[in-house]
Amino acid sequence: MSYLSDLECLQCRRSFDPTTLQTFCPDCSAPLMPRYDLARARGALDRDEVACRPRGMWRWRELMPVLDANNIVTLGEGDTPLLRLANLGARLGLSNLFVKDESVNPTGTFKARGLSAAVSKAKELGVTKVIIPTAGNAGGAMAAYAARGGMQASVFMPRDTPWPNMYECRVAGAEVTLVEGVISDAGRLAGEKARAEGWFSVSTFKEPYRVEGKKTMGYELAQDFGWTLPDVILYPTGGGTGLVGMWKAFAELDALGWLETSARPRMVAVQAAGCAPVVDAFHTGAESCTFWEGARTAASGLRVPKSFADRIILSDLRASGGTAVAVTDEDIAAAQAELARAEGLFAAPEGAATLAGLHKLFAEGWVNPDERVVLFNTGTGLKYIPQRSAA
Repeated sequence: MSYLSDLECLQCRRSFDPTTLQTFCPDCSAPLMPRYDLARARGALDRDEVACRPRGMWRWRELMPVLDANNIVTLGEGDTPLLRLANLGARLGLSNLFVKDESVNPTGTFKARGLSAAVSKAKELGVTKVIIPTAGNAGGAMAAYAARGGMQASVFMPRDTPWPNMYECRVAGAEVTLVEGVISDAGRLAGEKARAEGWFSVSTFKEPYRVEGKKTMGYELAQDFGWTLPDVILYPTGGGTGLVGMWKAFAELDALGWLETSARPRMVAVQAAGCAPVVDAFHTGAESCTFWEGARTAASGLRVPKSFADRIILSDLRASGGTAVAVTDEDIAAAQAELARAEGLFAAPEGAATLAGLHKLFAEGWVNPDERVVLFNTGTGLKYIPQRSAA
């Protein structure tokens, strides 16, 4: 079923066995990345046959990490719409502006992709208890897929996480622990519980397979654009799994011979001004990020003081000829309203941040009017509606 060959440490290039449970490189504390026998896959797979399969992320199954299809835990994630933003494009002077709308995924966000892949592989490797630190949406997705896969779930999240995220975790049967602070504080406490009680952590990049679910966004973009790629992709970057995953997908598609051109997109990491470690590191030429003290933003998914994959994110941005941009919460709120009023799209704050970032880059001349530009809306704004008082 799968052409998965091994796992590779992105720092020391050591190889690891994917048929046993792995986390991250014990020598480098760096993420492990799944690798596939793409030469063999190139001779066996037909892109048009794959494209015609029933819709969903797992139609790319030979390029996914699960070896036995019986272990796939799915809720129908993937194949989200690529929508032309004609009204906004006309207003901004961009003739080819699009949004990849991940809000239609199960649990309402792109986190469904990564957690479907991670939980499926964990199930295949005999895991029965999964744990995650989360800013909200990843916890809800893990709880849902763990329930469907017959696993126990434990979620650690900041106390000020939007209440719909807490509710969806609990309704799916997950044990929810609220912590003071931000996701890094949740991660520390989740790690302590995992080590003490034998839970398997599916924290971002601390297991190898969430990135594989997210990379399918890149496959879908290539198919949507007739096996070419857009010129610019703006991606809201907290942990950065999707940005890294899509850059990986583009390399895999090229190796498979499925792309009509070798041109790759310029990748843009969009962060909140109150938590912008990638932006700061990118523009100062650093190879890694400094922990962002006092992280503050209403876009909870962007409140990540330091990604475990910071070096990879920065490397991929630079390899693409891309950039990183920070936007204020006021910019995000204005962009959210603009998307809703111009296009009828109620985006999550993280998704709206990409439009705010586009405004800045277009004003600076970094984006040209005729370029194909894709914004990523990573979730539905419904997940962020404030809880009404009893009155």
